[in-house]
Amino acid sequence: MEEHKKKSFWKRPEGKTGLFVVLALVLGGGILLFNVLPALIALTSSILGLSAMLFTLGVIVYMIADPRTRKLFWYMYKSTMRWITGLFVQIDPIGILKSYVEDLKGNLRKMNKQISRLRGQMHKLKELIINNQKEIRSNLDLASKARDADKKSMMILKSRKAGRLRDSNIRLEDLYRKMEIMYRVLTKMYENSEILMEDIKDQVEVKEQERKAIHASHSAMNSAMSVIQGDRDKRAMFDQALEAIADDVGQKMGEMERFMDVSENFMQSVDLKNGIFEEEGLKMLEMWETEGASSILGDDKETLLIEAMDDKNVLDLDAPMRKPVRAGDHRNQYETFFD
Repeated sequence: MEEHKKKSFWKRPEGKTGLFVVLALVLGGGILLFNVLPALIALTSSILGLSAMLFTLGVIVYMIADPRTRKLFWYMYKSTMRWITGLFVQIDPIGILKSYVEDLKGNLRKMNKQISRLRGQMHKLKELIINNQKEIRSNLDLASKARDADKKSMMILKSRKAGRLRDSNIRLEDLYRKMEIMYRVLTKMYENSEILMEDIKDQVEVKEQERKAIHASHSAMNSAMSVIQGDRDKRAMFDQALEAIADDVGQKMGEMERFMDVSENFMQSVDLKNGIFEEEGLKMLEMWETEGASSILGDDKETLLIEAMDDKNVLDLDAPMRKPVRAGDHRNQYETFFD
């Protein structure tokens, strides 16, 4: 909410419309002034005309200097720009949140498929690593027997094969560890996103009715009067809280979709049959690991990375994916935005 308050009008969609309008007015005003300049000069030649010009100029200066008038015009300007922008772009926070709920449903279905696919690849990779370990032991045993039988060429052949398999397993185990990180992150994101979606749906159901009541009791005129008097505009404050929620959800959605893209690209680059994978997919995952805090995982990101690196914390791939359930004392994560 605090981050949203720092977001200036000009950085919002209606601010971009406002900037375009300002530039258009400045350009149009310059052209108009150039065309009427001879008439204005002629008007100053008479006392009456000069008096009218000075009076008009004085009114403009007063309006700019008076804080209340300036606030009123600024409020009217922002409201107008918001109305114009709303004709072309969805800026209603309730509408945005509803569309996010639909997007989340689609993302959760896609994420569930990715998790299932990743689990299948990890099972195959684990089996490949175990089979390689068996072959390593077998080749080392054969090399030992060849040495005892004084078959030097056979000993060298089997020893080298065991060495190649060991190098391959080191590489495959590193790949498995990266897949484990991805699996842990995806499952946690899935759980958090389920709860996030429920929290958004709850907020939309409750706040949509509250917003209608507030807008009905606080008309545009009442809001303008509140601005002039220096009071807090309840209508604007309520909408600001909803916009902050929409911004936060949008940020979490962006991170979720980005990680899903990273995992998708990574999985597509893996060729388990030949035990190879593209470095680019691995670099994208490592880049995500070293980035700052996660908006959707929070402190869980660091915990998940530590767990994945802990050999004692064995991941059970056969365990069913836990269905996230909000606790009975769960407090909606966006309720504090309206405090």
